[in-house]
Amino acid sequence: MVEDRSPLSPRTVGAAVRGRVGANAALTGGLFIVIVLALIGAFAGLVAPHDPVKQSVEEALLPPGSPSHLLGTDQLGRDTLSRLIYGARNDIYTALAALVLPFVIGTMIGIVAGYRGGWIDTVMVGVIDVIIAFPMLVLLIALVFVLGAGVTTIIIAVTAIDWVVYARLARTSARREGALEYVMAARIGGIPTWRIMLRHILPNIITQSIVYAMSDMVLIIIFITTLGYLGLGVPPPAPDWGTMISEAQPYFNQQWWLAVFPGAAIVITGFGLSLIADGLAQRFDIR
Repeated sequence: MVEDRSPLSPRTVGAAVRGRVGANAALTGGLFIVIVLALIGAFAGLVAPHDPVKQSVEEALLPPGSPSHLLGTDQLGRDTLSRLIYGARNDIYTALAALVLPFVIGTMIGIVAGYRGGWIDTVMVGVIDVIIAFPMLVLLIALVFVLGAGVTTIIIAVTAIDWVVYARLARTSARREGALEYVMAARIGGIPTWRIMLRHILPNIITQSIVYAMSDMVLIIIFITTLGYLGLGVPPPAPDWGTMISEAQPYFNQQWWLAVFPGAAIVITGFGLSLIADGLAQRFDIR
């Protein structure tokens, strides 16, 4: 029996429908998780039941389920749930700020280098090769260590390193797009170079960078929480998921919730962003 593999066969149509449904489910689920976390962080002052930095020795190390502290308290009597909520605001929004700058800068540099070519492209490729020759996490931690802890330092460090990834993506796509007939026709028609890059090339290459950005934000959040764990992240007493895990180490054997809850928050955030990236990749057929 000959298997029907025509473009409109039931098997082909079914696979396409399943792929679209799967992409929509992943995208919807990821957006739901991330939007809920972002809203909780944005309205932390209204959502959090307690002041996240208020200490109460009498209420130290209360277990989850306590009457006035749903997720318990830490060694200083600070409410764990409130610190998680404020930690979401600090970590997620710092990661977002640290993502936008390299995304914009790297994409524009990559488009210019890929479309114009010549010495601009040669210089950019050389800079990229130098930066990516080093382990990114080690380089980022070294930069923060030199510049000092703080949100601004984190954003500067991530931007200084991470732009090369977006530049490389945009450069490759811009070179391919610039060789297509519609771009060549626009060039022959006398359309300014900047307009060709912004109106013709950018809209057709941006999708791949957006998909990567969702996965990249997971890495940035891991980087921010790693800095918090090392004492180089968000300055105290502001709550930070990595700092919470670091402070929980001496108590982990008995007070497990001190490390488990912030760890779970990191995993859930990363899972939501990964779902968005996967859903977008399937939806736009990006491999």
